Amino acid sequence: MTQTLGSPQTDSLPSPQRKAENWLTGFADALAARDIPRAASMFAATSYWRDLIAFTWNITTTENPDGVTRRLEATLGEADPAHFALEEPPEEADGVITAWFTFETAVGRGRGLVRLVAEDHETKAWTLLTTMYELKGHEEPRGTHRPMGAEHGINPQRQTWAEKRAQEEAELGTTVQPYVLVIGGGQGGIALGARLRQLDVPALVIDNHPRPGDQWRGRYKSLCLHDPVWYDHLPYLKFPDNWPVFAPKDKIADWLESYVKIMEVPYWGSTKATSATFDPTTKEWTVEIDRDGERMTLHPKQVVLATGMSGKPNVPQLPGQDVFRGEQHHSSQHPGPDAYTGKRVVVIGSNNSAFDICGALWEHGADVTMVQRSSTHIVKSESLMEIGMGDLYSERALASGVTTEKADMIFASLPYRIMHRFQIPLYEQMKERDSEFYAKLERAGFWLDFGEDESGLFLKYLRRGSGYYIDVGAADLVADGQVKLAHGQVERLTEDSVVLADGTELPADLVVYATGYGSMNGWAADLMGQEVADKVGKVWGLGSDTAKDPGPWEGEERNMWKPTQQEALWFHGGNLHQSRHYSLYLALQLKARHVGIPTPVREPAEVHHLS
Repeated sequence: MTQTLGSPQTDSLPSPQRKAENWLTGFADALAARDIPRAASMFAATSYWRDLIAFTWNITTTENPDGVTRRLEATLGEADPAHFALEEPPEEADGVITAWFTFETAVGRGRGLVRLVAEDHETKAWTLLTTMYELKGHEEPRGTHRPMGAEHGINPQRQTWAEKRAQEEAELGTTVQPYVLVIGGGQGGIALGARLRQLDVPALVIDNHPRPGDQWRGRYKSLCLHDPVWYDHLPYLKFPDNWPVFAPKDKIADWLESYVKIMEVPYWGSTKATSATFDPTTKEWTVEIDRDGERMTLHPKQVVLATGMSGKPNVPQLPGQDVFRGEQHHSSQHPGPDAYTGKRVVVIGSNNSAFDICGALWEHGADVTMVQRSSTHIVKSESLMEIGMGDLYSERALASGVTTEKADMIFASLPYRIMHRFQIPLYEQMKERDSEFYAKLERAGFWLDFGEDESGLFLKYLRRGSGYYIDVGAADLVADGQVKLAHGQVERLTEDSVVLADGTELPADLVVYATGYGSMNGWAADLMGQEVADKVGKVWGLGSDTAKDPGPWEGEERNMWKPTQQEALWFHGGNLHQSRHYSLYLALQLKARHVGIPTPVREPAEVHHLS
């Protein structure tokens, strides 16, 4: 993931420290002098500058010197960057120097990472990442800024912590309106809620479920995280050192509930938003909610949909569903295998949830058939952890000084445009390491792929959010024929079977639709109307022009964690890593708006697809 390109350094050349210092000083001098041509000339002919709100108040990537020129022409005067300084000694590998640095803008403080290469006998930037991590005058109360807690002295009007909390809870949503309403209280919503709390932004997180973590408690009982613990920390409060590598769903649920309480996130459970409209004159939303049977109206200035990529189930509409005499449900509603011992189960789908559900049903004695409708990328968990993630998220990474925060920055610093070039060799290693495993699956008739360009899981996730399985054992059941395999599209259901397009009939007492989830803007359509959803456009994907990710190239995740074409509407979600990392930049954007800091959004994305 962090490979570099180039030729080895020779002892006769200046040190990496000197090269990095010279480049950073030259870049800073050019910016200070407002010499945009000179600054742009310090980038390689093929180069990438990714900015996380520091210059653009947006999450966006520009390419090559001409892109740098356009960005600086639009942002340099307002951003007023200064005080660039190396943060640690640079490193060089394969002819590429990696340098960490800090800087300031007119309103914030930032961190960055630059990769430098030799081009035309000069040191130039190949990739540049700039990020804002705090706003001047609005620093989080952490470390030396932590709150006192106790109020020393004599004060007849003193309120205890508990009394202040009770008053806040009583006033919120009635006499005091939240500035930000976060709709969706899973890991994404509460991570953002914690960030906003620390930034003193009045916010409220609401969710349909009664308790935080119920989103996990309600899933099939065998569900565990497929990502390792080092990848999954929440902001501020990391999992303890004895936390399992792959946490069971109910353990995660209890952690999320505890997190909400410890971080004092204002959270309403059993609360459903039923409609939302934005008034462009007052710059205010009117959101109708049902709070445990009580109808209420909220008037936030900003609305964040944190309903998650796995939020709106995609349930196919098939002839015969009304006559089928058995049970049928989406994977998100699957209760687990206990009631299906000896039953005939057809699971439609062949990705993560499908494999997990098939494995658990087989363990409980069900007769299970998986219906594969298209090819699936499979990677063995241990291979992914060691080869794909080990350099960034592991005990090995921590031992070498790569903290979770540093790993997040390294991952963020690699532009999406070229990420596949670094992923392909990793998956080639995994393919070779597990060659017999893959051969066995193919002999069983399973349709395998490694992505359209062989770049594997991460790119599939970033492009479409589906089409893969991290194998924790269930793939062997398919390879061995213990879970039966069928192929093709489902044509219809009968009273007691699933019929495929080629006429194959699969007897069934239960049908599980492991058919994934729709675009996140489906929630916007339900809540705000199709006009708003169309104005926003498709959510998620890079514009890679691969399956389920139509072009043109966007360069960033569509509409995620940044301003959308609908004023004051934001989308937040993704896996635990993304919820942790990008919640910071979303929270800072909201804080700036709350306190009246100008936030001119540069390089806004065009809407190319409606859903």
